[in-house]
Amino acid sequence: MSDDFKHYTVMLNEAVNALECCDGKIYVDCTLGGGGHSGLILKRISPHGKLIAFDIDDEAIRHAKECLKNYPNLTIIKSSYTNIKTELEKLGIKKITGGVILDLGASYHQLTKQERGFSFLKEAQLDMRFDMSAEFSAYDVINTYSEDDLVRIFSEYGEERFSKRIAKKIVETRRVKPIRTTKELADIVVAATPRVKSHIHPATRVFQAVRIEVNHELKNVNIVLHDILDLLDNGGIISVISFHSLEDRIVKKILKYESSKCRCNDMICKCPPPRIELVNKKPIAASVEEIKENPPSRSAKLRIARRINA
Repeated sequence: MSDDFKHYTVMLNEAVNALECCDGKIYVDCTLGGGGHSGLILKRISPHGKLIAFDIDDEAIRHAKECLKNYPNLTIIKSSYTNIKTELEKLGIKKITGGVILDLGASYHQLTKQERGFSFLKEAQLDMRFDMSAEFSAYDVINTYSEDDLVRIFSEYGEERFSKRIAKKIVETRRVKPIRTTKELADIVVAATPRVKSHIHPATRVFQAVRIEVNHELKNVNIVLHDILDLLDNGGIISVISFHSLEDRIVKKILKYESSKCRCNDMICKCPPPRIELVNKKPIAASVEEIKENPPSRSAKLRIARRINA
């Protein structure tokens, strides 16, 4: 196990408690990461329950395999959670009888490991891939996207108000030479934006936007939530942690739609019964104690729903 693998499991007890874990049922951790949520689930469902965990990060998988090596009822799959239907079918699993947990976004290890190129605080090659075997990286976004496309992703995924100025500066710079490092990109963003009083670095939103684009994060959340609802058995629970407003907006919208009695707005409703019921109408936030221990937890939101009418 790598000594430099650092991981903090956000809302560990809250997210796993929500699953109401039972021995003998099938559970899925769509985002294995450091194995924190998986470890607690396995403690509660052993010896007869099954856990299938997904991840595309080789370092995370190696770490989790070592941490969880004493659980024979764990199956780790190196694949995107967007392949959940296909991969469970390969295992002969038609329904998830227990529940599913989704801990969205990048892990602490990914964000802080210098060579992964996620952070503007550490100079590295522009990368930002969750899956290191993927060919497409942040370098491709920054050096090949049109100015209009850069404006679009900075605006949509970063909610960056200076998107046009930043995109123009990037295109001007790369005409002379390619932009290769995180520091080069961060310096361009700083040079392109006016000095404003803020507690966040000027490059924060741009780096978030590029990371989301490289890893198709928002599109993948949309895909997997619908697939999970198809796979959940009656009474099965979905527990979702999101870390920024764009993710949470998608989760909230889908869960609200699928729990509504009427989705057609016609005079005479012909909608089928809702597929889920919301366990918490408002998202659960991390505790004050957890935020003190791990400040990034302050942005986490936990939404929970139960499958009905399966």
